[in-house]
Amino acid sequence: MTRIIEFLIALGIVAGLFVLIGVCLPGERHITESIETNRKMTIVYDTVNSLRRFKDWNPLVLRDKAVELKFSGPDAGKGARMDYSSKDLGQGSWQITDSEKNKRVVIAIEDPTRGTDKVTSFTLEPTGKNDRNVKITQDYSVKYGFDLFGRYAGLYVSRHIGDDLKLGLSRMANMLASVPNVDYAAAEAPLTDLKVVQVPAENLLVVNAGNIDRNNDAIQKSIDDNMEWIKRAMDANGLVAAGPVRIVTTDFGAEKYAFDVALPVRKGSAAAPAADKAADKKDGEAAAPAVAATPAAAGDAAELSVKIPAGNPVTYVHAPAHRSAFASYTGHMAGLDLARNGLRAWATTTGNEVVDRPYESWKGGVAKAFTVDGSYDLYWAVK
Repeated sequence: MTRIIEFLIALGIVAGLFVLIGVCLPGERHITESIETNRKMTIVYDTVNSLRRFKDWNPLVLRDKAVELKFSGPDAGKGARMDYSSKDLGQGSWQITDSEKNKRVVIAIEDPTRGTDKVTSFTLEPTGKNDRNVKITQDYSVKYGFDLFGRYAGLYVSRHIGDDLKLGLSRMANMLASVPNVDYAAAEAPLTDLKVVQVPAENLLVVNAGNIDRNNDAIQKSIDDNMEWIKRAMDANGLVAAGPVRIVTTDFGAEKYAFDVALPVRKGSAAAPAADKAADKKDGEAAAPAVAATPAAAGDAAELSVKIPAGNPVTYVHAPAHRSAFASYTGHMAGLDLARNGLRAWATTTGNEVVDRPYESWKGGVAKAFTVDGSYDLYWAVK
């Protein structure tokens, strides 16, 4: 009996010490980690202000590669939400509760671990020479209240959560390094109407222009000459243009530019004098096939039966429907390479992986494209 009493007394002392120490432990924990990147502020802010690239940097997905992620709410900003479900990690969510452009993003976290009011925030600060870099500071805070077990669990927050913050920021910096360092929101790449669109199936006549010297006159002459080949193939098949000429970029090098010239086409009506009028051209300027006055049918274009005359380098392509990153650009065609990289940077930052080759629809025509008044729609297919 004495031994039982002694055991109960010892147990009471241990329990008392547990309570006493637990009460003395902090009722909340706060951790901060930082890292720097040389990416543009716009890219960094858009990355943390959206949860679409969560899987590419957050350590959560490393613990269970089969974790299911479900996105809801807006694509970015306040209200954007990501819910996850995992056999090993349980269920939880991240939701953006506040954001200040190019400065701070606050995210509320719910997960099975102890504690309440879990919040992580990203604070962005220009740093380095001429503020060319961005310092990313991630904070994490959690409250335990009078949950004594939670307070004891807080002793290991710096080890568990702190290590996750370090790993996550490191992975984020590596991820950002793969994004073209172009500020697609700045004047250096004046892109407008950035979005992802559904491009319907189309019929195209295409000519491989080869490797052309990066000289405006050489490039324009190549386009004009290849458009003449396309016009001959159209005339031979009773086709009319279904949209402006396109330039599909293969490689934009320091000295050479490899590209294809393409034109969307469709079957023309019997009475279409526009093509004849297009034959009247100015000296030294190739005639561009006129877009028919009657609009093309909406939706996917059916595949055509096209026969290319012997010796004509044109090929017929029935391009399938696909999703594409899209933007509009106005300026000289010399700025298109920067604009393309800006479109790719935006697409990647918003969680869309670009595939295939980019192309531009030269809305203002070929001659105007070699002036500051050129206008284009840019496309880059995404998965």
